[in-house]
Amino acid sequence: MLKLKGMWMLALVVLPFVAAANGLTPEQVAQMRMVTETVVSPQGGQVAYLLSVPRSLMSEDDGAAWTELHVSDARGNSRPYITGQVNVRQPAWTRDGQALTFLAKRAGDEHVALYLMPVAGGEARRVAKLETAISGYAVSHDGARVALLARAPESADNRALRLQGFSQKVHEEDWLDTGVWIAPMAGGDAERLPVEGTVHQVHWSPDGRRLALAVAPTPAVDDSLVFTRVRVVDAQSGEVLSRIDNPGKLGPIEWSPDGSHLAMIAGEDESDPREGRLVVVPAAGGQTVDVLPGLIGHVWRMGWSDANTLAFISMEGVEARIGTVRRDGRNARTVVRAGGPIFTQMSVARNGDIALTGSTPAHPNEAFLLPRGANAARRLTNSNPWLAGVPLGRQEVVRYAARDGLEIEGLLIRPLDAREGQRYPLILQIHGGPEAHYSNGWLTQYNLPGQVAAARGFAVFYPNYRASTGRGVEFSKLDHLDPAGKEFDDYVDGVDHLIEIGLVDGDKVGITGGSYGGYATAWGATYYSERFAAGVMAVGISDATMMMALGDIPYEMYRVHLRVWPWENWDLYRERSPLYHTANSRTPLLIMHGEADTRVHPGHSLALYRLLRLQDNAPVRLILYPGEGHGNQRAASRYDFSLRQLRWFEHYLQGPGGEPPAYALEYPALRDGDDDE
Repeated sequence: MLKLKGMWMLALVVLPFVAAANGLTPEQVAQMRMVTETVVSPQGGQVAYLLSVPRSLMSEDDGAAWTELHVSDARGNSRPYITGQVNVRQPAWTRDGQALTFLAKRAGDEHVALYLMPVAGGEARRVAKLETAISGYAVSHDGARVALLARAPESADNRALRLQGFSQKVHEEDWLDTGVWIAPMAGGDAERLPVEGTVHQVHWSPDGRRLALAVAPTPAVDDSLVFTRVRVVDAQSGEVLSRIDNPGKLGPIEWSPDGSHLAMIAGEDESDPREGRLVVVPAAGGQTVDVLPGLIGHVWRMGWSDANTLAFISMEGVEARIGTVRRDGRNARTVVRAGGPIFTQMSVARNGDIALTGSTPAHPNEAFLLPRGANAARRLTNSNPWLAGVPLGRQEVVRYAARDGLEIEGLLIRPLDAREGQRYPLILQIHGGPEAHYSNGWLTQYNLPGQVAAARGFAVFYPNYRASTGRGVEFSKLDHLDPAGKEFDDYVDGVDHLIEIGLVDGDKVGITGGSYGGYATAWGATYYSERFAAGVMAVGISDATMMMALGDIPYEMYRVHLRVWPWENWDLYRERSPLYHTANSRTPLLIMHGEADTRVHPGHSLALYRLLRLQDNAPVRLILYPGEGHGNQRAASRYDFSLRQLRWFEHYLQGPGGEPPAYALEYPALRDGDDDE
């Protein structure tokens, strides 16, 4: 047992082996494991995967989840390779399938380094290190060389000055680019290629003579999002051989097996909010070809099945589909129809086997294998076997007409013990982005109350309002020049639909979301305050001008959302800011924000809190998380967030309301599965 500030508490270790008769709990969510990445062996039949294992609350040092490396065969027999208190990243198979490479910071390492581990057994050995942490890598097809991505080291002179106290930062000028180093896999010194800009991806051509790079002008987040372009360079000299000027945002890149073409997921144009077009282009340069023109959806992942064929995952509405298409755009066909697991990652073997990461309404992400020629993927892992014994609320797709007639989709989780004819309190969960969407998979996380709220008698609704992905480029642009306009009307219209069908009590509706979803929450608690009895805003926007001035993505906000600068239309920026509508607020609002957030500056939450507090028309509380950024990563701050969010909604939608609950939390003692005390 641990003594904590004068009180004895059981160690917070969650081993939820016993089925929960009353539904999912925050404690179970806090210890839920999930597969985060899958990589198929070159010859097929084996899948390496990363397993995210949350830290045990109060019995381990606080921090982000551990990431373990496991390998499964085609029948789902898994073997642990690197487990425990480890953080493995970017696993990859050697071309002969005899070993795995990965990034990790292990005992004796000053920075993240590259390791190689035989699949047949044996210790992992370090094959490359640099003066700074390695952030990415690619091994040449012959296995002789590796291209490494890492930030340039600080100069000796600057280091000496910093140690003497000269630690000032010159904002957006003194940063260090991420470059490319080439090193022998057998060991030896790495040499930097003379590549201008910051490199975000590196890929070897099959012949080992060229590298395909994704290059941004600077390390700025804004540049990485909207100005990253593809360059093919000589692997010896760094000379630029071809430039492929994708018109907008850029996703994954991959060489065709014959080295003649590159496939990439890119934006349709510079104002496309999300990369989602599957594009093929000659590696020597030339015209890009959208091989799925007119797709009413977004391509999420892709890989070459052979030199002429691409496999892909497309998000279409709230479902995911796996298909193939030839590199010239002919013979597009569906392999796995929409309506099953929501697959979010894929890796294609030379024999055509595909490793997948996916979830369903009944479980979070697991590893799957789609054998060549099959039309259904086989689940390989069961990371939370106890979950099968936990009753869950029914999850279903909801479609309704917005006030202007546009059809909107969403996902509804009904209360666990819902009864026909009874109305329930509702939690409206708004996604961020807005270039994102909810799919019909697992919808419960530390910040998404989902099944936990359903177990407490809430309905939970996840609307994919206009500007969401999954409905094609045109739909994703429907918020342009209209922030907080029709897009936020859509979620109110969704609430009205749920009231009309007799499920929801219109006087007991809460709203929550993070980032752009936090913006929607602030809008709901101010402009639309009469519609919401409670709100929980996370890392949210409260002022459109402040978002441009203090955030790290002003060009992205301009090019793919607002399409007008503040000085071109001050009225629009002011009128579409929740701060401007605070006098209208009667909604009790809980605000939570990471103090180290650079995407949405904490000033948004501080300003909204202060104006609401000064007017004192409704309860407001602000929680700041030291060291956390744009979303919580540490186990303790995630668990704290979950408890506060749930308690706020229970208090105002099911409880007495009025003054807010006490700010101090009691963290429930969690029973160790081997200890009945």
